[in-house]
Amino acid sequence: MRNQWDERYNRSEYIYGTEPNLFLKDFIEKNKPGRLLLPGDGEGRNSVYAAKSGWQVTAFDSSKVAKTKALKLARQMNVSIQYDVCSVMNFDTEHKFDLISLIYLHLEPNIRKSFHKKLVEHLNEEGHILLEVFSKEQIYHSTGGPKNPDMLYSIDELKDDFDGMNIKFLEKTTTYLSEGTHHNGQANVIRLLASKN
Repeated sequence: MRNQWDERYNRSEYIYGTEPNLFLKDFIEKNKPGRLLLPGDGEGRNSVYAAKSGWQVTAFDSSKVAKTKALKLARQMNVSIQYDVCSVMNFDTEHKFDLISLIYLHLEPNIRKSFHKKLVEHLNEEGHILLEVFSKEQIYHSTGGPKNPDMLYSIDELKDDFDGMNIKFLEKTTTYLSEGTHHNGQANVIRLLASKN
């Protein structure tokens, strides 16, 4: 079956760049290393940065091409990451994580909520969820993100998805992205940081 992400990533350039997402980078700089899960991590920019900072990284994506590029970047930076190819529906692990980070992972509503709930079960008792996604208002911009408004997020949806968690930070804002060729320019995003306790 055709994988649209294999096709998108099948080029020499890193389409979202090789530098980490700034919201995730800020958290990593301020916290001691632990075990990190990065669902939908694409070409590995966030995985590799975290590994360079001492984190034990597990990542996955549905794209085999993305995995190949992520492991190439890891070799170039002389770090090791565990990277699996699977869908969010098929992902499972016996591990618990100190941080689970979702960076522009946009899912259909019927998948999104159940997946978010499942991730909370994989957190350590003091673990955190960190998320940056495009908000509903991003539909009016051509600077990244799905063109299906149902796959863009709202504050209320995320509050509901992570109900029961201690939400430490939740903000909808306009920012300027400079993440490769595919996230470039003014964008409307939501950032969330929540802990299990």
